[in-house]
Amino acid sequence: MSYRDHLVDDVLAWWAANGPDHAHGGVLTCWDNAGTRLVSDDKYTWSQGRWAWLTARVALDADLLGVDGGWYADQALRTAEFVRDHAVLPDGTTAFVTNRAGDEAGPHTSVYADLFAALGFAGVARLHPEGEWGGRAEEILLRSAAAIASGEFRSDPYPVPVGHRSFGLPMILVGVGEQVHRATGSAASAALVRDAARQIEEHHLAGDDVAEMPAEIDGLLSRHRTPGHVLEAAWFLHHARDLLTGSALAEPDRLARIAVHALELGWDREHGGLLRYVDRDGGAPTGARTDDPYEALVVDTWDTKLWWPHAEALYATALLAPEHHARLREYVFATFPEGKGREWTQIRTRDGTPVEKTVALPVKDPFHIARALLMLVELEGEG
Repeated sequence: MSYRDHLVDDVLAWWAANGPDHAHGGVLTCWDNAGTRLVSDDKYTWSQGRWAWLTARVALDADLLGVDGGWYADQALRTAEFVRDHAVLPDGTTAFVTNRAGDEAGPHTSVYADLFAALGFAGVARLHPEGEWGGRAEEILLRSAAAIASGEFRSDPYPVPVGHRSFGLPMILVGVGEQVHRATGSAASAALVRDAARQIEEHHLAGDDVAEMPAEIDGLLSRHRTPGHVLEAAWFLHHARDLLTGSALAEPDRLARIAVHALELGWDREHGGLLRYVDRDGGAPTGARTDDPYEALVVDTWDTKLWWPHAEALYATALLAPEHHARLREYVFATFPEGKGREWTQIRTRDGTPVEKTVALPVKDPFHIARALLMLVELEGEG
């Protein structure tokens, strides 16, 4: 099966049939893992921003994919308008979640929700460069970066443990900042990307190894690694390399080594596929324990097989380490897709058995799979 056919005929087809909220705008994502039952009609801003970006990108690639670009462009705009009108709070941050109509909005609890709103606005700005969306995206991006720099931020659903740095923060600033820059061309967004890459190089990178939560104390959290994050960040940095002149993280060979190290460290040699978390020396995370809830998550779910690391690895290997791509593709297509006209079973046990479990948000995520497949189609088109 080609990446284009799987994307259009299965993944996007399922979301087009099941996701859009035609009454209020935005997307309904609180499906069970199998995609057969909508368990809630709440709307998480995190997912709404991602859907706006994805549908905007599909609209831009409509000719390449052979889809109705107008339908996807309308989805992107309506979702961005929902976020703008219902999720953006008076202080410029975003609500973590709203109800279906958007007339009940929860408080701001996550800078990630803010940044995914910025990502969605940036996507729509590519479709409507004359409109408000680029400015809105940059405003949220810069406010979020300032909050992170000052330490005055929240990062639900995974608060950063005291005494640790979080790789996810500079990583997401690179990814979102690069997309905001493509939409606006602004010097401020380019500078932000460079600074976030500098933080990664200075605080998280040792040789080809990337520490998820470095700390002065050598405990389980400082020892654990998240291979999927590293693979995703590697292609973020590759896409942003024109903004990183002079940085070692602008060198494709270096990024390839970092990606391969993460892939090999996280590869499950018993069952295949990528483990969710591993120790810096491989295998189950080890080290001194505390009572931190994120630490408990690492210990309890380290060997889970999740959709998003595998989607990110598919694209990262095709882009940076093609010699490893066939192994990834074989495992992914034997494990995750649900069949014709359907999406993926997104959460599985180590041996590949589907499991009904919440990961991060209680949603069936519309983003990582479709984004990775879309970029693989684009990459093949460039070749």
